[in-house]
Amino acid sequence: MTYEEHLDEVTTLIFERYDQDEEDAIKMVMRAQADDFFSTHDDDPSICTQERAEQDASAVFKKYGPKAALKR
Repeated sequence: MTYEEHLDEVTTLIFERYDQDEEDAIKMVMRAQADDFFSTHDDDPSICTQERAEQDASAVFKKYGPKAALKR
């Protein structure tokens, strides 16, 4: 998948698996992107796989999800 498709898949997984509304899932992925979380993905599109999207969704939710916001 392309880099953009990967971001879309991560967003969809957060929406579906973590019971987040679509807008919040998008915001989490955008914050992660702004923090360069996905910079290696852009440099090496071969890591944009379904398996990696599932791992990234979990990591992004843990780092940028609702509980992370409470720690700030």
